[in-house]
Amino acid sequence: MARTHTDAPALGITGMLRWGWTQLTKMNTALLLLLLLAVAAVPGSMFPQRIQDPAKVTDYIKTHPGWGEFADKIQLFDVFSSGWFSAIYLLLFISLIGCVTPRAIKHAKDWRKPPARTPKNLSRMPVHRTIDIDADALTPQAAIEDAAAILRKRRYRVQIREEGDGQYSVGAERGYLREVGNILFHVAMIGILVGVAVGSLFGYRGQKILVEGETFVNSLIGYDSFTPGTNYNPDWLNPYAVTLNNFQVRYDRQRDSHTYGQDLDYNAQLTVQNPGSSPEQKTLKVNEPVDVGGTSVFLSGNGYAPIVKVTDGEGKVAYEGPVVALPTDGKYTSSVVLKVPDARPAQLGFVGMFLPTGSYERGAGIPHSVDSAPANPMLVLQSYSGDLGLNSGQPQNVYVLDTSKLTALNSMANQNGIVLDAQHRIATLPEGNGTIEFMGYKRYVGMEVRHDPGQNIVLYSFVVAFVGLIVSLFVARRRVWVRASTNEGVLTVEYGLLARGEDPRLAAEAERITDAFAARWGLEFAEEPSSEEPTEKTEGK
Repeated sequence: MARTHTDAPALGITGMLRWGWTQLTKMNTALLLLLLLAVAAVPGSMFPQRIQDPAKVTDYIKTHPGWGEFADKIQLFDVFSSGWFSAIYLLLFISLIGCVTPRAIKHAKDWRKPPARTPKNLSRMPVHRTIDIDADALTPQAAIEDAAAILRKRRYRVQIREEGDGQYSVGAERGYLREVGNILFHVAMIGILVGVAVGSLFGYRGQKILVEGETFVNSLIGYDSFTPGTNYNPDWLNPYAVTLNNFQVRYDRQRDSHTYGQDLDYNAQLTVQNPGSSPEQKTLKVNEPVDVGGTSVFLSGNGYAPIVKVTDGEGKVAYEGPVVALPTDGKYTSSVVLKVPDARPAQLGFVGMFLPTGSYERGAGIPHSVDSAPANPMLVLQSYSGDLGLNSGQPQNVYVLDTSKLTALNSMANQNGIVLDAQHRIATLPEGNGTIEFMGYKRYVGMEVRHDPGQNIVLYSFVVAFVGLIVSLFVARRRVWVRASTNEGVLTVEYGLLARGEDPRLAAEAERITDAFAARWGLEFAEEPSSEEPTEKTEGK
């Protein structure tokens, strides 16, 4: 027998769009897009990003001329503002909205509907019970009214129905909050995406090292490093001022402690000045940020800043002030780099260490600090003269001294390095290049300033997601039907329970309903219902 083949009708543009929308709004599609978003973010941590360090991106392209130019074309140096990353993010956003909106509308309609009609065969329910009572003691209508009252008390939505032939039934449902929790969870996920997007678009992060007595003004020029959001305009910065009055450290001084000498607590006293308001005194601690001008100021580090005075060969003060020293170990042995471009007849550069409690003798080992507290402040330096290269137009790291074009004046290797402390504060530089004086020290703090307008959205969305998840996990969706009828002088009350999904507590719920019926009708069961058997007939006396 010959078979004929009929081609399926073409979907057309409208059909294709409807099919595409259906595929996009599936939950597995949303999960796939979430995975793709995580994978797409990986290049952002592998390649330097132009918004954070444009100089590093330029160096990378110069070092890798072929691959670097291609990577720049496919936006690997601008991952989080790239077209492909934004497309995945937007599709995920649309997919979640497309998943949640129809479910929310359908659930709202279901909530207004009465409970489902009573099935004809209740014995097919996963949990089924039957109670026989003397018909003279109770009528079917009264039994159903009692059952409805009991179920309503157990927070079921009920509806009584007359089925004819003297039969009455009640349908009951509970657990609608389970789907509400599920919807809330997905809505909160959308909120988290919105919050992250708002933060990355309109937030910023900046770092500033602030020495005691100095003032930081919240402006672009005031930051040591500044990372704006994709759409953030630095002109939006709120010009508040923060002054570091003093910085105190509490040390462990218990001799028998294994942490003896270590820092236990930090305390920075600040004066905060908002535009148009009076100065405020605030305390900055670790994990206790100060909120000012719509930003959060965090304590991210601290150290020492030795105060030095450099007099050049012409007798003029070429530099005077604190020099930020970067700690290199737990005892605050700190590296020091000082560039003096105004010195004459040649520019001067210094590199060395600041030791809070210095331990060093010439020719007797490496300089180091034996304690993080400033018991014996010491400055150990090597000096150089020549061209610092600051006029070349190339950016330089302020904490690195390029000695390729410099001549060494003092060297630790030649045992003529500069060692300054409380007893020997001034050292003369060779070849008439002037002097350097150690005038004391100050403490400094490393501050991180964050402005994230989306953090509250993320926080509240997370709380809603957590609540929604708990509700969806612990609220059970159940249906109960009870039917009452008489036959030969016996009133039969039959009831079945059905759960939506897995519900190991369904049999226990049936037992509680049975006990409530028994208490209402004054029954004593001849045989206890067993939760292990789905169907059981129980006689009441």
